[in-house]
Amino acid sequence: MKLSRTNGLRASAIGALVVSGALVLSACGSDDNSEPSKDGTKTSAAASNITCDGAKGQLLAAGSSAQKHAMDLWVKNFQAACSGVEINYQSIGSGGGITKFNQGQVAFAGSDSALKEDEVAESQKICKGGKGINLPLVGGPIALGYKLDGVDDLVLDASTIAKIFDNKITKWNDPAIARLNPGAKLPDSTIQAFHRSDESGTTQNLGKYLSTAAPADWKYDPKAKSWPAQGGQAANGSSGVATAVKDAEGSIGYFELSYATSNKISTVSINTGASAPVAATTDNASKAIAAAKIKGTGNDLALSLDYATKAEGAYPIVLVTYEIACDKGNKAETLPTLKSFLTYAAGEEGQKVLSDAGYAPLPAEIAAKVREIVPTLS
Repeated sequence: MKLSRTNGLRASAIGALVVSGALVLSACGSDDNSEPSKDGTKTSAAASNITCDGAKGQLLAAGSSAQKHAMDLWVKNFQAACSGVEINYQSIGSGGGITKFNQGQVAFAGSDSALKEDEVAESQKICKGGKGINLPLVGGPIALGYKLDGVDDLVLDASTIAKIFDNKITKWNDPAIARLNPGAKLPDSTIQAFHRSDESGTTQNLGKYLSTAAPADWKYDPKAKSWPAQGGQAANGSSGVATAVKDAEGSIGYFELSYATSNKISTVSINTGASAPVAATTDNASKAIAAAKIKGTGNDLALSLDYATKAEGAYPIVLVTYEIACDKGNKAETLPTLKSFLTYAAGEEGQKVLSDAGYAPLPAEIAAKVREIVPTLS
């Protein structure tokens, strides 16, 4: 699998960033074993490769709930390493994060979809002399979690998923589901399908998958961040959907794998047309993300994902979360902290913790490109 720019430039395959091992969850503790930097802020000697580089004060950010667990880890590690720094990330959904960013309320936003043209134009009012750019930092599978007593392994394909969420398949023992699950004891019970109530890049990425892989069964706008179909039940954020699925027998919903793992929710394997159904795992998501193309220009690293992949072991329902920041015109008081934090998150140490948290680390060459761009933010 290769990453490439749409002009034909091909990059190397995904590097060995998916590393297992212990998470670095506490770097400093209560002992002050740090050394002052040139500007007086302290960099911990026990903080591994985290470099504070003048980071200080509070940094506000908001957006994607898909990356919440990754952001929680990054913030904990970074704050432990950099004395006096506070990173406040509000998990309010991609749409809310972009709104706050373009209103100048946060230093960066997290979004599971790249900025649209009108959002880039709007960002120029805040990014004086510059604009908002998309910096990918988190990848991973969008899991379809379900609760169905007696069914431990459930396989669905794009057409069936589309019909379930469009209220066209309403019973668990529907013939379409039964054909994909021979031998399973599917109950004659109603499917409770849960979707996001807030604007969400996760919703948009699921819609892009369904529009691409099952165009005859999903006629909605693939760019929509708000849930487009009628019927179903709504819950706020990925955490809300995961909780709803966990609590309701006969339910199904979509959220990032980390929410399924933390809530012990069973997940659907996808029949993509490959030789075997593909499970929602970080490794399988990495195989799909590694085939992405860079569609952004200049310092913008927006990616185009192949939702219709039939590659062996490639899980097709994936997302990449971008941190959206100004390339120029960032606030002087928060710029050092912004650059230092994003440098850590894109670095080998920041990416290393992702796989253990249910995310897919970025392909090595994309992470390297992010690390080249972050220091140029001004």
